[in-house]
Amino acid sequence: MSVQLSLLRHGATELAGGFRGSIDDALTEQGWAQMQAAVEGAGPWDLIISSPLKRCAAFAHELAAERRTPLVFEPDVRELHFGAWEGQTALALMADQEAELGQFWNDPYAFTPPDGEPVQAFAQRVLGAIERLVADHNGKRVLLISHGGVMRFLLAQARGLPREQLLQVDVAHASLHHLTVQAPCVLQEAE
Repeated sequence: MSVQLSLLRHGATELAGGFRGSIDDALTEQGWAQMQAAVEGAGPWDLIISSPLKRCAAFAHELAAERRTPLVFEPDVRELHFGAWEGQTALALMADQEAELGQFWNDPYAFTPPDGEPVQAFAQRVLGAIERLVADHNGKRVLLISHGGVMRFLLAQARGLPREQLLQVDVAHASLHHLTVQAPCVLQEAE
């Protein structure tokens, strides 16, 4: 069983920058344009799966209608919840939580922001969603519209990177990446 999985990160948002996690802000006009440019000439897809957060869901809904493609909202591909750090920038955190921020950057699996979601729990929920996707949509071409953290995690898995390098995976706004996923959950980057 396998799925051809395209990953699309949301574009620029109204509350740009910082640890956004569960903050549910919308795309800016620039963000819409970025995402439209990213999918121009891409596909076709048999299914679109999206995070339910506005910065992904609104574009997913429009794209699904435009391309007459089924759309499913999957809560398990939403961004990591950063707890007390949500809405704050790294620069602001440097003022009074520099050591903690450094620990998070060096190994996000070993340090959880105050009241945040542990990266290991995040990883398990994302992998669970991907395993269900492969089981339910074998042989399909699927577009997953999600967040930087989700995409970093999946790309790090596909590249076989050690967990300490998770945050070194570059995922720009509205970037489009392609993976092949084989059951149970073996990820490989595709051309």
